[in-house]
Amino acid sequence: MITPDASQFASWAENPNGPVALVLRQRLLPVEGPNGVIFPPTYKTKRAIPYNIDELADGTRVALVDSVASQANRIEPLFKDPPLEALVPQITISVTTDPVAKEVSIFDVGHRVADALVRSTELRSDVEEAFAALARNDAGPMARLAPTSLVFGVWDSRGQGVKMPRIVNAVIRAWDVEPLTRSAQYVPPIDYAALGVFSEKDVEKAEGDPKNPLAKAGFVHVPSVDQHGGIVVRGDIIREVVISLVGVRRLAGASEKETAQIRRYILGLALAAATADFDPFLRQGCTLVPDPDQPANWQLVNRDGRRETIDLGHDRALVWAREQAEAMCLPPPRNVTFDAELAKKVVEEAKKQKAKKQEE
Repeated sequence: MITPDASQFASWAENPNGPVALVLRQRLLPVEGPNGVIFPPTYKTKRAIPYNIDELADGTRVALVDSVASQANRIEPLFKDPPLEALVPQITISVTTDPVAKEVSIFDVGHRVADALVRSTELRSDVEEAFAALARNDAGPMARLAPTSLVFGVWDSRGQGVKMPRIVNAVIRAWDVEPLTRSAQYVPPIDYAALGVFSEKDVEKAEGDPKNPLAKAGFVHVPSVDQHGGIVVRGDIIREVVISLVGVRRLAGASEKETAQIRRYILGLALAAATADFDPFLRQGCTLVPDPDQPANWQLVNRDGRRETIDLGHDRALVWAREQAEAMCLPPPRNVTFDAELAKKVVEEAKKQKAKKQEE
């Protein structure tokens, strides 16, 4: 097993003929144990079971347990708190026009630095400049403004159209699954018809119709039959994590020195994020933990396809990441305010851009 040191980390970031990726395949188990029922995410679909379940040619059914986007949205907020907090610029957006004033970290924003919320602040010009630099193959401004947008990917779909692929890619799938159904029955605590609150006719009409106002308000018996009830996994639940070293080496700065610095820094963030413990609670009915009987190991994938097992510990990755963050001379924390008028202006500009494209 290889135990990487600082020189190897630097080589991964800079050597054009270096390895392609770091890969982790981690077997997970439900907290209930093997064959425990878990609940995947649901989607708006015409299917009877609203899960993302694909059937392969051999009949095997594979369920998406946590998508790439969801995994990214779970990992990125780790940068709000120690020990990863010190590795990146902290940006907080104050929303004072909301009925309940609140503060939003940039690490909780769905589209990262390209999000409409970020564009509706004084950061807008900085964001546009960072994307314009990316279009010129200069990742420097983005690395100093919002580096996790480089780590987890970003798409300036509402602006210049610049798209940056993810350096860290993670997903959880369950293999050989059987979907289940469940039923329930709501029973009101008293007989409202017998009390004369509602007529027998109205109660009889409402029972069994969940859309009826009496049913919605909880005054009558309401059955819920053949609803999605999770899945049983006969095969494995696998969490796959990929750190694209090729993606790191595609980043560039305004000079050779800055290019090397950016690549090392972004690799440090990727290593620190990917090796951190993940939150086992995905959603209600889906809490997954690593299988202690099958501990996972990181694999270094070389250009010729050879795989080498490496000891990629979080503590070692964190030390490297801290050194690279210090070398970047990151800006201090910023607190900006959401501007409702600027948000309206963003919408108007989007309408004009759409109209222009239709004319073309």
